[in-house]
Amino acid sequence: MTIPGAAKLASVVREFGRRTIVVVGDLITDEFLFGKPARISREAPVLILRFTEREVLLGGAANAAHNTHALGARVLPVGVLGTDAAADEALALFGGAGIKTDGIVRERGRMTPMKTRIMAGGYQATRQQVVRVDREPSGEPAPATEDALLARLDAVARDTDAIVLSDYGYGAVTPRVLDRVRALARRTIVTVDSRYDLPRFTGLTAATPNEAELAQLTGEPVDDERGIEKAGRQVLERLGARMLLVTRGSQGMALLERDGATTFISIHGSDEIADVTGAGDTVISTFTLALASGATPLEAATLANIAGGLVVMKRGTATVSGAELLRELGESAAP
Repeated sequence: MTIPGAAKLASVVREFGRRTIVVVGDLITDEFLFGKPARISREAPVLILRFTEREVLLGGAANAAHNTHALGARVLPVGVLGTDAAADEALALFGGAGIKTDGIVRERGRMTPMKTRIMAGGYQATRQQVVRVDREPSGEPAPATEDALLARLDAVARDTDAIVLSDYGYGAVTPRVLDRVRALARRTIVTVDSRYDLPRFTGLTAATPNEAELAQLTGEPVDDERGIEKAGRQVLERLGARMLLVTRGSQGMALLERDGATTFISIHGSDEIADVTGAGDTVISTFTLALASGATPLEAATLANIAGGLVVMKRGTATVSGAELLRELGESAAP
C-alpha cells in the first residue's frame, strides 16, 4: 500500500525518540484469563472452560504510556495505584518496559482498577471474550494523595513536550489536577481521551472521541460524514479545542480543525479487526507524539490512523512501535 507523503511522515516518526510525553490519568491493570471449552456445567447452563493461561498487561492511562514508550519517546506516567497485588503487577510491568514510575502515587486502601477478561477458544481457534469483570475504586483519591499527584505532576511536567490526559472515570483526573493541566496547556500540547465526561475538559489542544461518544454528547445522528461534521463542530466549540480527532471504527477517522477543514481519513489496512482493546490509547499516543514532533494536524492524524490500523490486528492490549510505523510507511528504521 502506497501512503501519500510517506517520506515526510517517516521524518516525523524519527523525531519521536527526542520527545518527552507526560501521561496523566487512570492507571489500569488488564488481566486476561484464557480457557479451552470443556463441557456444560451441571450447576447452571453455562460453559466450563479448562484454564490454560493468564496474561497481565498495562491498561488505560498505563497503556497510553506504554504505547508512547513503544513509539520511542520518553514517557512519564502520572496517576494513582493502590497497594494491592494489581498495583504490584502494574509497577512490575512498567519496570520491565523501562518506564519510570516517579509520577505514580500509591494510596493504602484504594483499589487499583483491574479489568479481567475471560477468553474462550481452542488452541488453534480464535479466542473470544466471554465476559469481563471490572474491579473499580470508589471515588476520587484521598486529599493527601491528590496533593502528592499535583506535586509529581509539577515535577515531571517541567520539560515535557506534550501531555496526554487519559480519563477512564476512576477519579485520578480530579478537578484540581485538571486545572493544573489546563494551566500547562497555555504553553504545551495537551490532548484528552475521556470515556464518560469529555465536556469538563475545556481549554485543551485536542480531544479524541469515538463516533458513539460524539452522538451521545450532541444528540445528533452521526450516520454519515455530514452528521459527523455537524456534531464535531458543536463539540469543538463546546470544548474550545483546536482539534477533534473522531475515531470511526471500520470507517477510519475524521479530523476537525477549529480554524480549518474537516478531513475524513479512510481506515488503514483491513476492516476485519482482530481486537479493539486499547486501540484508543494507541491513537491518542501516536497523535499527540506526532504533534509534539512537528507534524501538522493532518499528518499526526494520518500516523494515528496507521497505528490504529496496526494495533487492532493484534490480540489483547497491544502497542505499536516506531519501527513498525516506519515499515508500514515503506521506510527503514535507519535515520
